Amino acid sequence: MGATLRALRALLLLAGFYLLGILLLAALAGVDYLLYLHAPSGLAAKLYLVSVLLAIPLVRGLFMLRTPKGEEIAGLPVTEADEPALWRTVRELADHVGTRAPSRIVLTADVNAAVTEDARLLGLLPGPRRLYLGVPLLQGLTEAQLRAVLAHELGHYSNADTRLAALTVRGRAQILHTIGHFEERAGKTADREKARQEKKNAKAAAKGKKTTEVDTRHAGITYRAMARVYVAYAKLYFRATLAGARRQEYAADAAAARIAGRDATASALREIPVLDAAFGFYMRSYATLGAEAELLPPRGEVFGGFGRMLTARQLELAGLRTDLPAEQVSPYDSHPPIAERVQRVEALPADGRTDEGKGAALGLLSDPERTLAALEDAVLAEDVRRFRRTGDWQELLDGSMGGQLATLNTPLHRALALYTKARPTLPALLDLIDDGQLWQLARRLPLSDEAAAAKGRAFREFVRPTLCESLQSMVLAEFSARARVRWEFSWEQPAAARLLPAPGEPAAEPDTALGAAIGPAVDSALADHPDTGPLRALLPSAPHDPADRETDSSR
Repeated sequence: MGATLRALRALLLLAGFYLLGILLLAALAGVDYLLYLHAPSGLAAKLYLVSVLLAIPLVRGLFMLRTPKGEEIAGLPVTEADEPALWRTVRELADHVGTRAPSRIVLTADVNAAVTEDARLLGLLPGPRRLYLGVPLLQGLTEAQLRAVLAHELGHYSNADTRLAALTVRGRAQILHTIGHFEERAGKTADREKARQEKKNAKAAAKGKKTTEVDTRHAGITYRAMARVYVAYAKLYFRATLAGARRQEYAADAAAARIAGRDATASALREIPVLDAAFGFYMRSYATLGAEAELLPPRGEVFGGFGRMLTARQLELAGLRTDLPAEQVSPYDSHPPIAERVQRVEALPADGRTDEGKGAALGLLSDPERTLAALEDAVLAEDVRRFRRTGDWQELLDGSMGGQLATLNTPLHRALALYTKARPTLPALLDLIDDGQLWQLARRLPLSDEAAAAKGRAFREFVRPTLCESLQSMVLAEFSARARVRWEFSWEQPAAARLLPAPGEPAAEPDTALGAAIGPAVDSALADHPDTGPLRALLPSAPHDPADRETDSSR
């Protein structure tokens, strides 16, 4: 479908939104007129009020004349003087695509690339263009793969996709805005009705009368009915526009394959889901490791460490490239499944361009370290930027794990506090186990219905995994408080804890893995016939803080 036809379709769909609103207003006016002619004045006045409340969001929707502006994507704008090689590449690809280059390039912290255009007259006239480029793509793609990604995005410009998006975005925003108004009114009406019924029940209960079940199913029913009308139109609107959006993605993929090469385009499509998953894991497991302790990695390493993790985990990531997601996230997703897009690209004739641009795409940046540091200033929230910077990743790990263990609050901690009505400590737990009260304590853990109903050995098997995990954490926290744990940072695998010898004990090399040291002792303490002896043998006899001494002496 050409740009003119797509523009006409978008205009018709947008006009349909206004027509729907006008028809609904006319229907309300017709109902009001019939009420005026035939209904008692008291009833008519109440229904007039309902009509007015229904009409307000309709009128508001009809007069939303400005195209809603999306939120600006946080990022680092770079000029041609800042990044000449990147700008040169983008301009070259724009020439190959046959379109005008963007006027602004913004580097972001997302595994994504996108183009926008501030078009005028509902997208019928061109406007300033922006290219958003995720630095994680630069870290994980080769130069040839990045060229394919950029050619794909620039291909949207050549098809007028970015200009015509204004029409689609406007209609979508207006429909959702109107639906939101009706659902908000329905929710408020239901809340008022619920409060009224609860108040009535409270009065009845105070007088010793029977209360009734709170029922708000019919509250706000008129608002929900109006919302359903727009929901039905929204489904039609989204399916009609998103079908075109998916065709645009196929066309942009074809443009990328023509300009950057078939193999580079297919491999880029395979790589992006892998990078997306890897970056999410990196942010959870590394970059935000010190968030609770208000610690940050060294400057430039919040995003810079992602490249190091990718290098260290190449073998692990290799298997993900062959297992592509084949299903759409949603029937309204504007992008077809990656597997389908890869299949289409790989079905194209071979072009012999397999040896181009093997270098890392990050090499297009003039000074990657400087850019990674500046990106932190651009995208991190102000309160996060005030966190203390650590000297290296090992210091970040030590500070983070120490802080987490110092404030440990496992299900076993909470159950012990409920059971003893005192501060939960490891010595108190061991004494309770020795007193034969472990399984009574376990009844205070969060339990499923099946576990709560179980008895004897079956109950013990239900709760033992939770007990084991929580007790290991408590023991680990005890060792950490006594400076007997050494953490090993690794890009290849999860951090490992090593048990250090107690003061006066001979050092052993290599240090004992903490799990191997405490695992059997924990198992013994949680056996059907518990024995805390092995666990006590690992721990120094003297409590490590005054709170423990107070707890011990009070027994």
